[in-house]
Amino acid sequence: MPREVYGRDFAFLPRAELLTFEEITRLARLFVDLGVEKVRLTGGEPLLRRDLPGLVAMLAALPGLDDLTLTTNGSLLARHARALAEAGLRRISVSLDSLDDEVFARLNDAAFPVSAVLDGIAAAEAAGLRPIKVNMVVRQGVNEDSVLPMARHFRERGHILRLIEYMDVGHTNGWRMADVVPAAELLAMIDAEMPLVAIPPEYSGEVASRWAYRDGGGEVGVIASVTRPFCADCTRARLTADGELYTCLFATTGHDLRSPLRAGADDAVLRDVIGRVWRSRDDRYSELRSLATAELGRVDLGRVEMSRIGG
Repeated sequence: MPREVYGRDFAFLPRAELLTFEEITRLARLFVDLGVEKVRLTGGEPLLRRDLPGLVAMLAALPGLDDLTLTTNGSLLARHARALAEAGLRRISVSLDSLDDEVFARLNDAAFPVSAVLDGIAAAEAAGLRPIKVNMVVRQGVNEDSVLPMARHFRERGHILRLIEYMDVGHTNGWRMADVVPAAELLAMIDAEMPLVAIPPEYSGEVASRWAYRDGGGEVGVIASVTRPFCADCTRARLTADGELYTCLFATTGHDLRSPLRAGADDAVLRDVIGRVWRSRDDRYSELRSLATAELGRVDLGRVEMSRIGG
């Protein structure tokens, strides 16, 4: 969320427009009724939401929910890891793009040091939140030299590094195809020093391809939505803090669930709304982007800001 766009005076949503914890939990229960097995809390930064462990506890109590996880930038994780684990959070993903403070700040415009993120990861591990996945977005000319140090560091500590191709999320990051370091190159960097072997996905529709270190020293993942689109296998839906349902990370519009929810719709009506949205989805932005880039040398497709719908 660039400071020049989202400055101190930026008008965010009034609190009354945000879903309450009870509303989020009710919708989550309906998604679970329809077959959803995993819920992930994202952002923006989810740890900025007041009393978040209370929401975690409500979601953790849902019958039929197999996996409850959270993605965070780690800046507040040391403070909240224990309470999140005690509330029922099962595991965590942390965004960190370099171990070097200067590189980290260049890529993220972060107002906190790498050490704060590492302290948060250590606190999460101590609280029993495992496995810990560390998400690293790699941008050409910015942090590709950080790939090997990151791989070494988190391999030694038993955490899973996930390398993510730089994506054109939203309209504020100045994305260009030339800024993308292809997944094949990222894997080759690591394989040359720490040989890798492909391993099967953990579940159908998993977005990361998985690679194990040949010597048994853990694993690394790669999310290659730019060079290897996986739209056809996508099983993810996203619910915004104000109740919009998005069926793609790069969608232009969402589907309003807050209005029928607050108008008194019963569970059957809400389940029907969710089901109709899911059955009619035809999102394939990453595939279209790849075609447009190959044919036109550019991409000019509308999309929602990532800070609104999470990763």
